[in-house]
Amino acid sequence: MKSIRLLLILLFAACSNAFCAEPDSQKAATLETQVKVQMNYLLYLPKDYEEQESWPLLMFLHGSGERGDDLELVKTHGPPKLIAAGKEFPFIVVSPQCRKDRRWEPIELTALLDDLSGKYKIDQDRICVTGLSMGGFGSWQLASFDPNRLAAIAPICGGGEVYWTRSFAHLPVWAFHGAKDTGVPLERSQEMVDALKKHGGNPMLTIYPEAGHDSWTETYEKSKLYGWLLGQRRSKKE
Repeated sequence: MKSIRLLLILLFAACSNAFCAEPDSQKAATLETQVKVQMNYLLYLPKDYEEQESWPLLMFLHGSGERGDDLELVKTHGPPKLIAAGKEFPFIVVSPQCRKDRRWEPIELTALLDDLSGKYKIDQDRICVTGLSMGGFGSWQLASFDPNRLAAIAPICGGGEVYWTRSFAHLPVWAFHGAKDTGVPLERSQEMVDALKKHGGNPMLTIYPEAGHDSWTETYEKSKLYGWLLGQRRSKKE
C-alpha cells in the first residue's frame, strides 16, 4: 500500500514539474475556411425590372410550417402567396426556404443577400426584411447580426433576445402581433419594441385585438406595410 502511495506521489511530482517547465503550452493557430451555404428560394422581379438601374429588395422569411425542400410550401403565406395569385410588387422579392428541422441562421441569410447583390440590380440602401412566426424571430435576429445592412424590418408575431436591440436602435421597425396569440405571446414583440425605445429607437407596434397567431394575413393583405417599406432608406449606426 505504501509503495502505491509513493508511486502516486512521484507521478504527481513529475506532472507538476512538467507543468512548471512549460507554464504556457498553448499554440497560436488560424482557421481559414469557406462556409458552404445551400438554400432554395423563390425570386420575384418586377415586370419593368429592366427599366430601372436599381430596385429595393424585400426578403420574406416564412414560418416553421413551410420548412423543407418543397418550394411550393413557401407560397402558403405572405408575399409569395400574393405573387402566386397575381399581385405585382414594386420591388424585388426573395423568399428563401429553411431546411427541415432548422431555424433561420443570419449568416446564411447574409450569404444569400451577398449572392443576390452580385446578380441583380438591388439598391443596397433599400433592403428590407419581414417574416412571420419563426420568420419574425429570424427578422429580429438578422437585424442584430447585420444592423447596418438593412433599411428596415417588419417582424410579425415574432420575438427575440432584448439585448439584441442595442445594435439596431437606429433601424426602422414596424412589428405586428395578435393580442390573443397563444403560439407566440404578444409580450415577445412588446418587449423587443420596449427595449428599442429604451435604447433611443422609434419602433412601431400594431396589435390586432381579436387576432390569434395569424396576424400575418391582415398585415400582408390589408395593411400599409409595403408603402412604409418603400419609404425606408438605410442609415448606418454611428
